[in-house]
Amino acid sequence: MKIIAYAAALGLLLALIGFANAQIFPDRTLTMVIPFAAGGPTDVLGRVMAQRMGEILGQTVIVENIGGAGGMNGGKKVADSKPDGYTMLLGTVGTQAQGQTLYKHPLYNALTDFTPVALIADVPIVLIVRKDLPVNNFKDFVTYAKANASKMQFGSAGAGSATHLGCVVLNTAMGTDIVHVPYKGTGPAMQDLIGGRIDYLCEIISTAKPQIDGGRVKALAIMTKERSPVEPNLPTTLEQGLDVQAYTWNAIYLPKGAPADVVKKLNEAAIAAMTTSAVRDRLESIGAMVVAPDRRSPEYLGKFTADEIKKWEAPIKSSGVSVE
Repeated sequence: MKIIAYAAALGLLLALIGFANAQIFPDRTLTMVIPFAAGGPTDVLGRVMAQRMGEILGQTVIVENIGGAGGMNGGKKVADSKPDGYTMLLGTVGTQAQGQTLYKHPLYNALTDFTPVALIADVPIVLIVRKDLPVNNFKDFVTYAKANASKMQFGSAGAGSATHLGCVVLNTAMGTDIVHVPYKGTGPAMQDLIGGRIDYLCEIISTAKPQIDGGRVKALAIMTKERSPVEPNLPTTLEQGLDVQAYTWNAIYLPKGAPADVVKKLNEAAIAAMTTSAVRDRLESIGAMVVAPDRRSPEYLGKFTADEIKKWEAPIKSSGVSVE
């Protein structure tokens, strides 16, 4: 009887310790891994969210940029981390969906190696062209591309990036085979577009907007079903006769096996951060659209991730694009 009573007391004590630990999470600095180089659109969004989440949680959230392999290096680090809630990933459509089909040997399984926390924002992709390309709208561009495909080149932030796959989807829809020029990041690709050395980019709106507003490139279409509030005069591809959708999104993930109470706390912190007026305004200023309330739960993100993997599987396979 004494042994049974002791075991029961020990069990109660461990439960109380676990409860106390859950109550005080987090009690030290957290890390948000951004799987791309500093300065890009994902990095900007992540730093805005990390700062506000840190204020809400009462602990600093530091940002660690780990680039390479289309974002998979950063994702791999989080997948291999202790699932205690202190290391989180700012995932994208590329790292959590497209890469699962694009790479012959993905570094992780996006569905089984992570615990979904919260979807944050959708970010449209826009079609921009060099200033002297002899087209003035998307319909003109499609006609020109079909007639001059063998002479044209499009750039991207790298093979397998969202900008690359955006143009793959576009080219497939147009029925054209155009040379791809991969760069090591958005910066050099944009500079070559401005300099007229390539013909077009399918670029994330937050990066494209300053160049559009400055008149250094021509914007022809936004590749989503609805126009963007930051470029309200830019028609969609659908409005101009071709339904082409290309975008990225950002979401927070933890390693698999993260405790439910920790997931709940981080989900609540992420929602509180993204709905803070200053954060929302900042994200919207770079073209990121904060997701609606019914899309913010961990359960939604889990299903959404699975759906996105399936959605991108067909166009990636049909394009023949593959990365080792």
